Amino acid sequence: MTFQGALSNTFHQVTEVFRRPLHLVLALLVSAVLIPIAAYAMGSLFFGSNPNLVCGIVLEYSVPVAVTAFMWISMFGGNGPLALTIILTSSVISPVTIPLTLKLLLGATVSIDVPSMMQNMAFMIAIPAVLGIAINELTRGWGHEKLSPVLSPACKFMMMGVIASNSTAMSEYVLHINAVRLEVALFILVFAISGFVVGFLVARALHLPYSETTTMCFTCGMRNISSGAVIATQYFPGEVVFPVMCGTLFQQVLASIIGHLFECLTCEERTKQRKRVEAGRDAMAR
Repeated sequence: MTFQGALSNTFHQVTEVFRRPLHLVLALLVSAVLIPIAAYAMGSLFFGSNPNLVCGIVLEYSVPVAVTAFMWISMFGGNGPLALTIILTSSVISPVTIPLTLKLLLGATVSIDVPSMMQNMAFMIAIPAVLGIAINELTRGWGHEKLSPVLSPACKFMMMGVIASNSTAMSEYVLHINAVRLEVALFILVFAISGFVVGFLVARALHLPYSETTTMCFTCGMRNISSGAVIATQYFPGEVVFPVMCGTLFQQVLASIIGHLFECLTCEERTKQRKRVEAGRDAMAR
């Protein structure tokens, strides 16, 4: 999925994001600082009597931005280079931010194999992204125009496989569901929606254009749940896994629904933006 999404970008576009890093920094601050703190506060308020559930909730929102966010951002006309840069940066810094967040908020010391995690992130995200951009550059746009559309259906099927395989980790808890777990699932659903909303509101407050607003919305709302599940199963009691994996049940469906709602809300804005672009082209032609 990272490779297919990166085919639509160039090295110049990614470099421009780092040259003007305000929006990148804001997205990282919201996703890696603001939302984990809010998750801890709200989780403690509703489930303070069960530290394992609070830990799972915090861990769910401490992991990096989801790679699948790139697919939704591309589908709904977001800023591809900004999205790719946010995902790459969030993944690279996650071996530092995840233990630090857990230590500061929960007092839990998690010993993570940083070199191993960095290697995994490189093979899953960084290398496919660089290869995708390089192929697009070397083929003078053939990667974006021809190869990316061919790979897109396969990526969607692969995403379904990832969701299904990840969901097996919580099968025991779903088969033995109780009132508390239903409350946790409802909490994760509501809080997951709030991540998208916060990203949207931050973008609106900065008067960002449609493409960057879309990017902020999805990168603040979507998480790499697979990495959270691995950490939960390796370092914490089994109950911690349930809040983390609840995100799998809702994340992709929410992304689809919110993306369509977002399109409806910004339809007039996008029409005006398209007319301004067309007017500019006509002026240049004259």
